Amino acid sequence: MKYRTFPGTDVTVSEVGFGTWTLATGWWGEKTDAEAIAMLRRAHDELGVTFFDAADTYGNGRSEHQLAEAFRGRRHEVVIGTKVGYDIYDEAAAASRRGQSELPQRVDRDYLRFAVDKCLARLETDYIDVLQLHNVKMEHVRDPEPWAALRELKREGKIRAWGAAFGPAIGWLYEAVELMEREPDINTIQMIWNILEQHPGTPMIEAAKRHAPHCVFNVRVTHASGMLEGKYTEQTEFAPNDHRRHRPRSWLVNGIRKVRTLDFLTTEMTLGQAALKWLLAEERVVSTLPNVYDDEQLREFAGASDLPDLSREQLARVAELAATNFGVEEEPMQYKGTMHRAGAPGATVGGHA
Repeated sequence: MKYRTFPGTDVTVSEVGFGTWTLATGWWGEKTDAEAIAMLRRAHDELGVTFFDAADTYGNGRSEHQLAEAFRGRRHEVVIGTKVGYDIYDEAAAASRRGQSELPQRVDRDYLRFAVDKCLARLETDYIDVLQLHNVKMEHVRDPEPWAALRELKREGKIRAWGAAFGPAIGWLYEAVELMEREPDINTIQMIWNILEQHPGTPMIEAAKRHAPHCVFNVRVTHASGMLEGKYTEQTEFAPNDHRRHRPRSWLVNGIRKVRTLDFLTTEMTLGQAALKWLLAEERVVSTLPNVYDDEQLREFAGASDLPDLSREQLARVAELAATNFGVEEEPMQYKGTMHRAGAPGATVGGHA
């Protein structure tokens, strides 16, 4: 495993991290706490994974409890990221929540300090390595209070690095761009980015290079909701509680057609590993957070870090394919958030800068 550091900090993380949403939420299959804890320990002890990304809303604190149990007495060996901003303490809202629907959001100073203290208690620690505001919207970006609160928490030593996660779903281009313009000392952004879904992640990275000198990215949905794992067929069916079951069949069929154009990436590694190496070719990516469902997948993805980098020719070929949507004609992607603003140059879809 190789490691990268958040610029301007002493926070160093594994190139392949572990997003705990697959262990705590049930959206990718059910895991007992014992199974989750054992997998977290194997990721660290056998494969060198040090970065574990949680959120208070994952199982209403379950992911944080799992991390505390997995690494009790070994806190210094791991880097813990978590996220706050949803009011998981609003009992009426939690009781009426359905599926993956969003809870009410709160980012005022008093709430953030309260939520962080709750996270610290569940994690059984006195500091959080990486704290991100969870799925912030434009009104949060333009409000200076939450970002001042994060700086305050950092000065107090309760957090070591801070930033924002953007979602749910893909999009949020100008939320991210404006945040970096307004808060140029931001440490990190979590976003969706992968070979098949390069927009708007690519222009977000370009904006960081212009406006936020120390902002690096931790990337989720690294495999396009499993498409880049290379195991789907036209006959693939998803479990009733699997979020992918609700996508149109065209998403599956067109995705498989796109993946078939990427065989040139798999001469020395699996497609799932190549998807991570493509992300890690960008120096502003500090860690990748693939969805991990089982031990076989954990070993495959963690093993990507030590494999040869993709060549310039391979990266250039991916960029050429992306420019033509991998030869597939389909309806334009539906994005969330603010994707246009007056006077802004048109953002292009492309590969690595």
